[in-house]
Amino acid sequence: MTIAGNSNGELEKKLWETAEKLRGPVDPSEYKDFALGLLFLKSMSDSFEARKRELEEKTHDPDSRYYTEDEQEREYILTDKDEYKRENVFYLPEEARWQYFVDNATDPQIGKKIDDAMRATEEENPRLKGILPKGYSRSSLASNGSDALEGLINLFADIKMENGNGEQDEDIFGRIYEYFIKQFAMEGGQKGGEFYTPKSVVELMVEILEPYEGRIFDPFSGSGGMFVQSQKFIESHGGDTDKISIYGQEIKERTLQISKMNLYLRGLDGNIKQGDSILNDQHKGLEADYILTNPPFNMSEWGKDSIADDDPRFKYGLPPSNNANYAFIQHMIHHLDDTGMAATVMANGAMSVQNNSAEIREGIVEDDLLDTVIALPKALFYTTSIPACIFVFSKGKGKDKYRDRKGETLFVDATDLFETVSRTQNRLTEDHIQKISEAVQAYRGEDQAGKYEDERGFCKVATREDISDNRYIVTPGRYVGVREENGDEEQFEKKMERLSADLREMFQESNELQKKIDKSIEEVGF
Repeated sequence: MTIAGNSNGELEKKLWETAEKLRGPVDPSEYKDFALGLLFLKSMSDSFEARKRELEEKTHDPDSRYYTEDEQEREYILTDKDEYKRENVFYLPEEARWQYFVDNATDPQIGKKIDDAMRATEEENPRLKGILPKGYSRSSLASNGSDALEGLINLFADIKMENGNGEQDEDIFGRIYEYFIKQFAMEGGQKGGEFYTPKSVVELMVEILEPYEGRIFDPFSGSGGMFVQSQKFIESHGGDTDKISIYGQEIKERTLQISKMNLYLRGLDGNIKQGDSILNDQHKGLEADYILTNPPFNMSEWGKDSIADDDPRFKYGLPPSNNANYAFIQHMIHHLDDTGMAATVMANGAMSVQNNSAEIREGIVEDDLLDTVIALPKALFYTTSIPACIFVFSKGKGKDKYRDRKGETLFVDATDLFETVSRTQNRLTEDHIQKISEAVQAYRGEDQAGKYEDERGFCKVATREDISDNRYIVTPGRYVGVREENGDEEQFEKKMERLSADLREMFQESNELQKKIDKSIEEVGF
């Protein structure tokens, strides 16, 4: 059976359904590493075989510089490792090529053969050192009579790099890989999805920043989706991906390995390092043109007590030890160059929190770094029900090539823009992404976006004075108002949502005030 690619996701879905049946009782976190590792190896093997066929054809073509009638010379060309590496193709030894696995799929030692192949591939290609998964021989996939490895080998063997029209589809493995990452995130819950941001959210962030060239940085890079989507954006707009350089940091080793395989599948490379971005910044001195990221929401115990007093990243102060949101935000701002922009996903609480994080937010607003705030629809994320938003920061609002935006911030309420996928899941459609991104582009003054106009209930440009009057709370609903419908200025659900949000903020402020009162009473001896 041959499985060819198509454009509507049916291939990915069929492969996933079959792969899931093969998994049996194996834990998703274990299965994820081994399934993605085999998929990556199949991709490398297909690319290797395609390059080998290309070289063989050239050795028979009189018009090619590779042409030869000498069989020994032809064999030398076909085994010349440099001929593969110069085309960004990994050279694979005989025992790491997919046909070898197919021929040995029923061998009781197939797990060991895969481990040996992974090691041999890394030895042959130093760029892959420490990236490919091992331990197939010790996994539950190869024990207790399991035929999961045999099944995966035969399943992936049927994938052909062709679309539904029989044409070459070089992105097929990238699409499958991306789909599998998403499905593992959904399957694994919070544990499995820490490294995955929904594709529609990533697409929106990239459309907003428009990273055509320069240094792109993701300090919480996960599976590399921000970089992959940046590449797609550049290619879809006729740009040159050679004009971008990629920097990233990821705390988890296995997630880092997954991200590097994800990039290699797309022909991308980058300077992605392992470590805790706040406590062990691996890119000190980096000044990025663009930062795209989705840090952990409301992370507690982030290491506040380990931060040095003179750490230059925390110009606006240290946030509380039980919430790292404004530590992450300041880390991003620190790593922007003089005209750089950052887009980050944040939990909604970051827009209105009233502890010392509010003082940090005030400093950021007063320094004119807050460019745009977008309230997102609920239930976009697979692993959390926490409502989220997007913050966009800019160090160059007054130097922008389109128009001077000093003292202005755009607020967008996109909470109504979603398509329901299931009872617990929503997503942004292409139309939703376009509507939001066009509003941002018009606000910046981009010619193709048309003239910007405030739209009641959707978008509003506010001044720093406006934000100050709202006690530096940056919830978009406070600024855009609610669109009029059926003669009522506010629909019941929207009105309740707004009033509930305001009430929560008041409760929070009351709690903070009570703490200050209690502290003052203690200080005077009562």
